[in-house]
Amino acid sequence: MKNILYFDLETQKSAEDVGGWNHISRMGMSVGVTYSTASGDYKIYGEEKVDELIKDLQRADLIVGFNHLRFDYEVLHGYTTLDLRQLPALDMMLELQNKLQHRLSLDAIATATFGVEKIAEGMQAIQWYQKGRLMEVAEYCCYDVKLTRLVHEYGLQHRELHYHNRFGKKLTVPVNW
Repeated sequence: MKNILYFDLETQKSAEDVGGWNHISRMGMSVGVTYSTASGDYKIYGEEKVDELIKDLQRADLIVGFNHLRFDYEVLHGYTTLDLRQLPALDMMLELQNKLQHRLSLDAIATATFGVEKIAEGMQAIQWYQKGRLMEVAEYCCYDVKLTRLVHEYGLQHRELHYHNRFGKKLTVPVNW
């Protein structure tokens, strides 16, 4: 059975805290989450388990995420000399951006496709981390991984996703993954 690993992480610091978006590797991981199709389980990694997360990513047949090539991997590059971009990956945000010539958020797709919204946003997760509320960070990150999985599976099954444009009109984009 192919092991698809759905993946997301949250950070300890914002871009502003580390001197801008050119320093993503300095943001630090607060919590990482994966869902494995081989085991059918979610796995939560605190910063102390970042090496285990990297090993699990290396073992996957495919890593599916949303902006993980440009963001999540860059955060992890603060912990490893490996070039994680060499791993087999599907970054749904990049795929959609290449097709539409603009970026969509995971929330925009999930809302239009399923009628469900994210439960928080990344800046809120940073605040929770800074207050020591790691369970809330983990719950939020797990929910994002679940949405990522649902979006990917919907795209596989229906060969399309939905989103609302800036005027509120529901549009469809074909996908080929």
